[in-house]
Amino acid sequence: DSSLWRSADKNRINMAFKGEDHLDSLSLPVQRMHLMQVDSVQRWMEDLKLMTDCECMCILQSKPISVDKEEQHELILSSQSSTCDHLQLLLKRAWIISTELSRIAQKLEKNRWHRVHSVTVRVNCHVHSMINEYHTLSRGSSREMHQLEKLLIDKCSEFTAFTERCLQTEDEEILKSMKSCVNETLTTVAQHFGQLIELVLTQETQTLLRQMELSGSLVITESAIRALFSLAQEGAHLCRIIAQEGGVVALFRICRQDCFRCLYPLTLRTLASICCVEEGMHQLEKVDGILFLADILTDTSHSEATHAEAAAVIAQITSPHLTFTQHLGSFLENMEEIVTALVKLCQEASSGEVFLLASAALANITFFDTMACEILLQLNAMKILLAACSDKHIVDTPYSRDQVVTILANMSVLDQCASEIIQGNGVQLLMEMLCEKPSSGSAAEIAACERVQQKSAVTLARLSRAPEVAEAAVKLSCIPRLIKLCRSPTERNNSDSVLVACLAALRRLAVMNPDGLEDSDFQQLVKPRLVDSFLLCTNMEESFV
Repeated sequence: DSSLWRSADKNRINMAFKGEDHLDSLSLPVQRMHLMQVDSVQRWMEDLKLMTDCECMCILQSKPISVDKEEQHELILSSQSSTCDHLQLLLKRAWIISTELSRIAQKLEKNRWHRVHSVTVRVNCHVHSMINEYHTLSRGSSREMHQLEKLLIDKCSEFTAFTERCLQTEDEEILKSMKSCVNETLTTVAQHFGQLIELVLTQETQTLLRQMELSGSLVITESAIRALFSLAQEGAHLCRIIAQEGGVVALFRICRQDCFRCLYPLTLRTLASICCVEEGMHQLEKVDGILFLADILTDTSHSEATHAEAAAVIAQITSPHLTFTQHLGSFLENMEEIVTALVKLCQEASSGEVFLLASAALANITFFDTMACEILLQLNAMKILLAACSDKHIVDTPYSRDQVVTILANMSVLDQCASEIIQGNGVQLLMEMLCEKPSSGSAAEIAACERVQQKSAVTLARLSRAPEVAEAAVKLSCIPRLIKLCRSPTERNNSDSVLVACLAALRRLAVMNPDGLEDSDFQQLVKPRLVDSFLLCTNMEESFV
């Protein structure tokens, strides 16, 4: 990971680059269940406190240690944490309960009744702990929440008693008949638990949004936005809750107040997270969000950080992965000024991250239609991007090169691009991208390198219809490199998409320069049908002994 990246945004950016077989680009934020992505020992250490709390709950049966009200009040204050920590604790406890419920289903399937009962007891304790923790740290709860809590606690107690009765019989037929009842009870517990968590998160979101709306304090507003951002990182479901409760509208309201100007980057970053779901996009459209983003990008009084985060929102709402496109009509109306501002941001970027966000937005926009590519051509974007690639402080990761080569690939459908590529030494850059290798063993970086190789081969194949580009590619030894990528699965990390792109590029160059290939390469990689060459290359490492 680049040292320039904000630690809070590493997962947001890294998770966006998933390996795809087509030309894709940055999709922010990455929605993820980060609890699953930490080292197992670290995971156990973090859970240890929760598990021991759970055992204490079993022994003390939810009774307070101290009867002295003043002393008890001091204990609560000393353990009180920030809103963000409070929500993370709640989500962590909810994740543990959800995992344990899944474990019960697995043990039940295998008829391991002792394990079913022991895990049921643990779930019962965790539920009590979660409810007590929430009441300790929250300002109160509604009548509906109290009803759901009672339903869940009662059903958990009933479930524990039921599984205990199952231990007292060894009759297979009786256990078989009880199994369906246990399954039904488990389903009911899971439903009540889901409803309670949904309500808790909805009420917490409402509280945060009220703080943002009513408080004129910079500190309180910032704390509320950070907590909202933390919630949005937990996945699409929480983003939907935030959007449905008016989170997008509230965040845009913050961005329209000069007194909160220093919070614009954080606010826009949170918006980018929420707008990964359709509900967030609908809210953005209602408040003319795209026009507002265009205003921010073109307003030179804003900081580079604000411009970069506005570019991140653009990258999110234009992601090719989104299945809903109703908002793109209003985007097209403002596309020219947005593209112009993004090109300028790429040209003036002071860090790799700023360039990454701006170029990712541009890469996504080029998927719309050729009009975006024509605008880029008029703005000399090709020259700017190629120049940026020579600066290792700006284009410093395969993720950034992925965005650049995506733009080049989409622009290469225009005939005018060939001369721009030649003038900017772009063929040399494409050759370097064909040699892209990961600096670490991370899956995200390996996938990014595969995409860089694939898209550079696609770009080369498209541009080689121009004789001058094909000639330059031959002089730079692109043909031997393409042959090596085809014949050596390790060079392309066993990627089929890279193989297909390289075969296509090789065939295009072979037409322009048939003398550049040895007879065996021609007979195996060019002359047969593409599918036959593909099968030959994918079977090269198989042993038939």
